[in-house]
Amino acid sequence: MRIFLAGVSCVGKTTIGAQLAGLLDCRFCDLDIETERFFETSIERLRNRHLTSHDFRLAASQALKHVLSREDSCNCVIALPPSGLLGGYWKVVNETRDATIVVLRDTPENILKRITFYDIDSRPLQKHLTDRERGLYLQEIERDIAYFNRSFRRAHVSVDITGCSPNEASRKVMDSLTPAPSNQREASERRSARM
Repeated sequence: MRIFLAGVSCVGKTTIGAQLAGLLDCRFCDLDIETERFFETSIERLRNRHLTSHDFRLAASQALKHVLSREDSCNCVIALPPSGLLGGYWKVVNETRDATIVVLRDTPENILKRITFYDIDSRPLQKHLTDRERGLYLQEIERDIAYFNRSFRRAHVSVDITGCSPNEASRKVMDSLTPAPSNQREASERRSARM
């Protein structure tokens, strides 16, 4: 089985994905890292080579195809970038057999606590935010959630990890992968249809 983890930046896809892979005894791939290996350059430098986000996603989806072509990808957890269910990425994900797409959701305030910064070569940067900067980044996170929300509806499962530790969140994701008995699943589907 292949599990794709989707969500906005800093929601915890890498940390939770690695722990989930450990629980499932399978391989973990962070697509950003795999993309940098595939193209032998940083994500930001690769983005700068393309005029539009669509063109970038189309090119970067080649790295996802490469990952999925490997023998060790039959059972794996793959952390997607925020745009992982759009454009070229979506075409590859949507055509993948035995795949389950899980979107991770958390509050903007919790995501802000996990925010990380990198230079153009993907090296981590230490940055202390002022109150004003925190407010601006919080607004940006809220905009990202609104923007990507439509594509996140393509996921098979949505898991709210608010207030969860990485261990609790990975177990919550694992539990969401276990199909409910058919009568519970049908009742859940009816509830979802009414909303």
